[in-house]
Amino acid sequence: MTMTEVLSPHLPYLRRYARALTGSQERGDACVRAALTGLASEDYSLDSALSPRVALYRLFHNVWTKAAARGEAANTGAATPEGRLQSLPSEGRAALLLTAVESFTPSETGIILGQPAEDVERAIVEVQKRIEDELVSRVLIIEDEPIIALDLEHLVTELGHEVVATAATRDSAVEEAKLKKPGLILADINLGDGGSGIDAVTEILDSFDIPVIFVTAYPEKLLTGERPEPTYLIAKPFLPETVQATVGQALFFHPLGRRAAA
Repeated sequence: MTMTEVLSPHLPYLRRYARALTGSQERGDACVRAALTGLASEDYSLDSALSPRVALYRLFHNVWTKAAARGEAANTGAATPEGRLQSLPSEGRAALLLTAVESFTPSETGIILGQPAEDVERAIVEVQKRIEDELVSRVLIIEDEPIIALDLEHLVTELGHEVVATAATRDSAVEEAKLKKPGLILADINLGDGGSGIDAVTEILDSFDIPVIFVTAYPEKLLTGERPEPTYLIAKPFLPETVQATVGQALFFHPLGRRAAA
């Protein structure tokens, strides 16, 4: 098999991870492109002793770490919630995403990050606690399947958030958003006869600057890197820890969204 054939199945999910880690499609995709460009030019190489997926994520992390070192964000002040969140170790957030969203084991995550597995597990516990302590928001769920909507409502409530409304159609979602002013949206992409979740979110974002997490059974179709796409994406069926990690990352990078719900 060619290198393209070996890596292609993993690239949509690497884009998902990169976007969640960096907080934007633009920055995440740029780091993925840099990793692939370096691989093509032989500036970087994959570790042949590792599985292709682990080796690819490890390569990405080498590139991302160098980029982060060159362009660290200014300190926002440790006295504010945003400042305390920005002080969270990036490697801890990475460990949480790699295990909870990308389903790597602690051992594989340690290889990707260059850390012992026990350090990875400690970092995950620390970051989870700090994110949960700092990030509480009002959530709008856009989902036409009642059981899935209830599952999402239960999960985000267990995380300490308040579900202000659940909508099954585009029109009701827009109406509820204008009325309830949520700080976070969890949205299905296909609402059946109720329209498009993407269209609903697009209209809502004309009025509010808030983070959005899309939920879909076909994430690879939305992670090509060829057009404006979701920064945060959860695949169906989802695990509780995946929802927890993704909600945390979405709120981490959107302090304005949290304040909008106040």
